[in-house]
Amino acid sequence: MFQSFFPKPKLFFISAIVWSIIGILVWYGFGRELGESLGFTPLPRDQQPVGLGHFVTVDFIWFYIYYAFFSLTFGAFWWVFGGNHRWQLWSVWGSSLIIFITYFAVQVSVALNNWNRLYGDTLQRAFEGNQGVTVGDFYSLFLIFAQIAAVAITVFAFQRFFVSHYVFRWRTAMNDYYVDLWPKVRHIEGASQRIQEDTMRFASIMEGLGVSMIDAVMTLLAFLPVLFSLSSYITELPIVGHIPAPLFTAAIIWSIFGTVFLASVGIKLPGLEFRNQRVEAAYRKELVLGEDYENRADPLTLAELFRNVRKNYFKLYFHYTYFNLARSFFINADNIFSTFILVPTIVSGTITLGLFNQISTAFGQVSNSFQYLVNSWTTIVELLSIHKRLKSFEAAIAGIDLPEIDQEDYMAPMDHHVRDATKTDTSIANPPDPGRND
Repeated sequence: MFQSFFPKPKLFFISAIVWSIIGILVWYGFGRELGESLGFTPLPRDQQPVGLGHFVTVDFIWFYIYYAFFSLTFGAFWWVFGGNHRWQLWSVWGSSLIIFITYFAVQVSVALNNWNRLYGDTLQRAFEGNQGVTVGDFYSLFLIFAQIAAVAITVFAFQRFFVSHYVFRWRTAMNDYYVDLWPKVRHIEGASQRIQEDTMRFASIMEGLGVSMIDAVMTLLAFLPVLFSLSSYITELPIVGHIPAPLFTAAIIWSIFGTVFLASVGIKLPGLEFRNQRVEAAYRKELVLGEDYENRADPLTLAELFRNVRKNYFKLYFHYTYFNLARSFFINADNIFSTFILVPTIVSGTITLGLFNQISTAFGQVSNSFQYLVNSWTTIVELLSIHKRLKSFEAAIAGIDLPEIDQEDYMAPMDHHVRDATKTDTSIANPPDPGRND
């Protein structure tokens, strides 16, 4: 799955994580100050341009240079150390480009959030009858919004296009790797399904899930500093009163609470989802074998196997019921939490409508990013199931014993003679037509 596309995957991913952490720490440690010493002095926050100028400020240009340096050094290292891997142009340089595009897309959201503040303030002045607000002011704001929207649409379309090609190259690498071993794997039960269906589903899930994960991380890196700077406008929080960086602190505590709360409530779901894949596979396997062998797929065995399917589904329904209740409760509480913590500040009249909109949007972005794992739980479990099936397939190729959970017997306890036949009848374990698709 990974060595077909990435050079020395274990070392590659470890080095990528370490190098990324170093890059982040240096940037927030002294990287910005280094930029200032080189002449890239950022504008004060109240002088930041709204619109397309957001992407070409001196601090943004310095970040582009900084990111290019870290990407080039990392890519150059793996270009030499990777051993001339066939797919490293896509796996190394392509990964770096995807991260940059995702970060840029998040910055489009930041630019839109800055516009939202200006628009809200203009709207408030107009409602108050301020004669300084003209029709042209709103038309100018709409033009700026159209420019930002045009950038957002272009970036989104290019991101999806490139990621789709990137992931299909990954699938091609897996496909070529397994097909080259076809004379060896054609005797493994389900080989055709592993190569065609599982690689296809693996690529499809990674296309959405991978980008979402990078987007969540980039959103945190982009909006947490925004919340930190906006905390200067907040007078106090309900109940706790004055605390340092109130918005920043409240966002982190609330988001971590939501993640831990929902993860604790849904702790049984991953195991049940994985077991669901197993019981469904056991039922499907018996039906497939019944197409070729008269002594397989008898009504009693099928009834017992389907009883396992029904039992697992009923457990899923039960556990999803209270998980969905807890999740709906938290989502509804999350909708008003940012307003709740701003009540003392709103009543004191120290913030405007535009500032309120900007804080609410930034708070929501941070909260959603922290909840990435919970929101993607079902998809992650499906990906893990596919990963385990492909790992089992690769273990069979290498002649390695499967993990204990993959050897678990889902045959009905009552059908001892059938289960024993499954273990001892080599004509069943190795059908005479190994090239047949299941």
